[in-house]
Amino acid sequence: MQWAPIGSEPLPPPLPPTRVDFSGNRSEFRKLVTKGALLELVTFGFYRFWLVTDVRRHLWTHTAIDGDAAEYTGRAKELLVGFLFALAILVPIYLAYFLVGIEFERWQGFASAPLFLAFYAFGQFAIFRARRYRLTRTVWRGVRFWMDGSGWAYSLRAMLWGLLVLLTLGLALPWREAALERYKMQHTHYGDLRGDFDGDGWTFFKRGWWLWLLSPVAIVIFPLAPFLYAEFKARQWRWWLDGIRIGGVSLSSQLPHDAFYGLYWKVIGWWTLLSGAFGAYMVGATMLVLTLSGLSAEEMFAGDNAGKSIPMVVMMVIGYFAVALAINIVMRVYLQRDLWAKVLETVEVHDIAAAADVHGSGQLAGALGEGFADGLDVAGF
Repeated sequence: MQWAPIGSEPLPPPLPPTRVDFSGNRSEFRKLVTKGALLELVTFGFYRFWLVTDVRRHLWTHTAIDGDAAEYTGRAKELLVGFLFALAILVPIYLAYFLVGIEFERWQGFASAPLFLAFYAFGQFAIFRARRYRLTRTVWRGVRFWMDGSGWAYSLRAMLWGLLVLLTLGLALPWREAALERYKMQHTHYGDLRGDFDGDGWTFFKRGWWLWLLSPVAIVIFPLAPFLYAEFKARQWRWWLDGIRIGGVSLSSQLPHDAFYGLYWKVIGWWTLLSGAFGAYMVGATMLVLTLSGLSAEEMFAGDNAGKSIPMVVMMVIGYFAVALAINIVMRVYLQRDLWAKVLETVEVHDIAAAADVHGSGQLAGALGEGFADGLDVAGF
């Protein structure tokens, strides 16, 4: 019988990586966003807070790690209140700029620069605070994610890095992305586990430097632009996922470089088809109105026949809203649900056991940042 000295026992082999499973039904999601888009139309856009909440709940609930699904606990009323508070701050700024432009018309061009900088700063602040809100409404295995850090400190970093990107004609973008992601992840927590970001700008640059060289060509030759953008986003997603750390837990992805080609081209195809349908609808509507009124096109749109052109304007507005509604549905199905599913099917979670003994921590964040993001049109999902 042989005795092994204490401490010499072989370590157990590491557990294999855990897959992330997404079980959301595409047809169910399409019905959800179609109903939501219709309600957005009849409520003049205010239903979007409920639609965004339903979309997040659908995606979170059908995303499972190690057999356990995530939970989204945010409420639409929180987003609505946050948006109204943000409007109370943003509207006076818009109004002051408008009045200054009227009173000092010759200074309006100079006034636009500080206004742009102010809104850019607000936008970066909103992106950070909106992310904090979404994290504190995300729960997995009964433990909440949360976030600390300063939204204004993040905004200052984003502005300085943005200036450097501008001065280098976009060459510094990978280092900007790495610096901002590191700040966000180092202030991200899952219970008492602290996040970090292991990605660096040089790695991102090596993966996509040729895209930077081809970008001027893509601006001139349009068919190249969707391919280049799809390539960039796929490489960015994979680089970002490979760099995420939460305590001892890490992620990796095998997302192929051409993963998003089909998605972006389907969106462009639908946009082209809907634009053509809108054009045909307008031609038909014009012919119908002219036939029923007995007027020529010149007479219909003449200044003294403004009242007779009202039916044409009404039909144009109806057609415009119908196309906008359809494009909204297409964007949500392809660039939210389908993109989410494509990304998650390539993700593996390593050392998931490091998240076994986690104690809850952190507090809920308010929805003001999400309101700013929505008001400035920089909201994520």
